[in-house]
Amino acid sequence: MKRLNYSEIMVRYGELSTKGKNRKGFIMQLAQNVRSTLQEFPMIKIKADRDRMHLLLNGADSQAVIEKLQKVFGIQNFSPSIRVPKEIPALIDAVQMMMKEIYTGVESFKITAKRSDHDFVQTSEELNLTLGNAVIDLFPDIKVQMKRPDINLRVEIRLDAAYLSYETIQGAGGLPVGTSGRGMLMLSGGIDSPVAGYFAMKRGVEIEAVHFASPPYTSEQALQKAKDLTAKLAPYVGSIQFIEVPFTEVQEEIKKVVPQGYWMTITRRMMLRLTDAICQLRNGLIILNGESLGQVASQTLQSMVAINEVTNRPVVRPVATMDKLEIIEVAQQIDTFELAIQPFEDCCTIFAPPQPKTRPKLEKVYLYEERLDIEGMMQRALANLKISTITASSLSQNTEEFEDLL
Repeated sequence: MKRLNYSEIMVRYGELSTKGKNRKGFIMQLAQNVRSTLQEFPMIKIKADRDRMHLLLNGADSQAVIEKLQKVFGIQNFSPSIRVPKEIPALIDAVQMMMKEIYTGVESFKITAKRSDHDFVQTSEELNLTLGNAVIDLFPDIKVQMKRPDINLRVEIRLDAAYLSYETIQGAGGLPVGTSGRGMLMLSGGIDSPVAGYFAMKRGVEIEAVHFASPPYTSEQALQKAKDLTAKLAPYVGSIQFIEVPFTEVQEEIKKVVPQGYWMTITRRMMLRLTDAICQLRNGLIILNGESLGQVASQTLQSMVAINEVTNRPVVRPVATMDKLEIIEVAQQIDTFELAIQPFEDCCTIFAPPQPKTRPKLEKVYLYEERLDIEGMMQRALANLKISTITASSLSQNTEEFEDLL
């Protein structure tokens, strides 16, 4: 079925409708996120009220806007609409024009009219009949079907105008990013952490991506891959802050003075300490990561307890109870999978010991950490953070060329 180049898009909130006295704040955040996502269309005007959001396109490419809008969390669904004066002749002309564009000669149809302006000259039932007859006048052989028609042409009479649409497009659902506070996502460059970030954003968490880089052991390609994964998540909110943490000194010192079996445990504890400190600096509330129970040595319950011990801040693991195939399925849906499997190793992979402890003992962890200048290394790392803003347009050309080869 053909899509028209619409003049307006009507957005429905879904879950936001249950937020009571807090609804206004949620709607304002959603409007801000929509504006950020559609920043390349400065001509679009956004009007957010209690029940609906209206995007006045002002000549913007409606199909391009629709694609971007489908990724914005907090939108249940939306209808690209044509705004029409609240006059019967104008409504008849608009309905016939729309049907000429979309009717191919085989579809069934119905008119679904609703009035929020009860002073309008016709009731909903009368309007259904008037506009239905207008369609039949145009296409005498068209089939009217009340249940599951091919074309359900909706007419909504509101206080300001009438709105015509025939599509209801599903949105991303969830809550607007930012309504649940801010969290630091420990983004490795693998399959799991982007999926964890996606799920956190869906529940309203504003994420900032924290990536640990250990040059020259990790490459520029590995760093760029992490930024590209962040760019894949950016359309759900507009932009994401990417925080690069220099980690070479930390890993070299751990490798120098800590037995191999405890490299991973103490490395992850240092990462969590640093992320906790960044969370404090950046006004974050939680730490997020992509750990999945039992997947690798650092993700046993015993390891998680030993690693978590360095922070009192909540550490949320959105994919903890998912198996690998479930995580891969979501990664494919959000288009991060092919990027994540690029052969550029992160610092955890390069410094992985051959036989890591799966049940580390805290007394040994304390003993080995006494050999490290933890405070000094943290201060030096935090003093050299590199923070950049990642948008969907930040996706590197090298990434696009790699995907073309797959």
